[in-house]
Amino acid sequence: MITAVLIGAGQRGAQVYADYARFHPNEIKIVAVAEPDGERRRLFAKEHNLPEEAVFSHWNELFEKGKLADSCMVCTQDRFHTEPVKKALELGYHVMCEKPMSPQPEECIEMGEYAGKYHKTLTICHVLRYSPFFTKIKEILDSGAVGDLVSIQHMECVGYWHQAHSFVRGNWRNSDESSPMILQKSCHDMDILAWLTGKQCQAVSSFGSLKHFREENAPEGAGTYCMKDCKAEASCPYSANKIYLRDEERYSDNFRKIVALSGTKEAVREALMEGPYGKCVYRCDNNVVDHQVVNLLFEDGITVSFTMCAFTYEESRTITIMGTGGQITGDMVKNKIEVRDFLTGNKTEYLLKTGNSGHSGSDEKFMQGFIRTVETDGAYSRSGAEVSVNSHLMALAAEESRVTGKTVYLEEYRSRFS
Repeated sequence: MITAVLIGAGQRGAQVYADYARFHPNEIKIVAVAEPDGERRRLFAKEHNLPEEAVFSHWNELFEKGKLADSCMVCTQDRFHTEPVKKALELGYHVMCEKPMSPQPEECIEMGEYAGKYHKTLTICHVLRYSPFFTKIKEILDSGAVGDLVSIQHMECVGYWHQAHSFVRGNWRNSDESSPMILQKSCHDMDILAWLTGKQCQAVSSFGSLKHFREENAPEGAGTYCMKDCKAEASCPYSANKIYLRDEERYSDNFRKIVALSGTKEAVREALMEGPYGKCVYRCDNNVVDHQVVNLLFEDGITVSFTMCAFTYEESRTITIMGTGGQITGDMVKNKIEVRDFLTGNKTEYLLKTGNSGHSGSDEKFMQGFIRTVETDGAYSRSGAEVSVNSHLMALAAEESRVTGKTVYLEEYRSRFS
């Protein structure tokens, strides 16, 4: 069993990574927490039976106590990872850091260098690397079943309701406060594409914009809050009332707890009256894109196209991989993979069992992988510092290309910040 301290008891930190410890007490134990929100802090301490002296409002206070555990999980907001990650590495912790590492390329590089300097592991929460779905695709590719890799088409369907929740009303709506959407939402995908190709990315070009969630697109009669002054609420697919209270298919208790910590419908309804998640999607201060395409050139002439779009019914990922001897197609929601052989015409299908954790079983597999990384002192590592730095730079380069309209060359891009 390993021990861990948690910095940031938000939705991912408390309800995903730390929750694994509650249900697998023989594998990992949380021994301290630092969280600025008093209600979240008290709830977390109660759930994990933490004594008062192990509960802190700021990570500085926690680190003043020295090294308290084998590992440190940093799950603060995007722009507040760098300093606690560096300090934890200095103190001798093996570190987990929620993605994205940072919206600043120089900070991503710096964190990677710190891991090497202090000879400790820095595991980034690229949970898709641990998913049964992408693990199987990587296995098929590496077996040579489709010959040499030539090209990949990959699509992330964000889901109209998820876009409204996280990237219009939520914490990641404004890149000036958090991160560009291609980094926050899709550094997962940049990382997976780099992992599947097994090559370095050489060049990136990208296009995209905020097309729909703008004030000029508000329907007639739209108010400021869905639950208070909106005459168009009944006909709006993005209505907060519809998404959080009427649409049982879409939202689990974990999502409702982001709106109101207790998660009850009564508390959620009250929070929607004047809180950020109850605002009209056309009257928020969001500036991140709602659709984007990215073209990537890897070594050996491998080409990749990636599409991220808000306007889909389901939240899903689909992929087509083209090789010289065959083709792989996959749907992560259906957990189905199909391989076609050009020579024989044979079709092989895989239907995967994923378990009940998030990201199609990835969250649980990731925690198992992180525990193994700490137990082996880094001998096992699937999402370590350097590979994660590279994929973060791909995402950040894509955003630069989108803004400037120019192709970005990765070697030159990295040299600007190293």
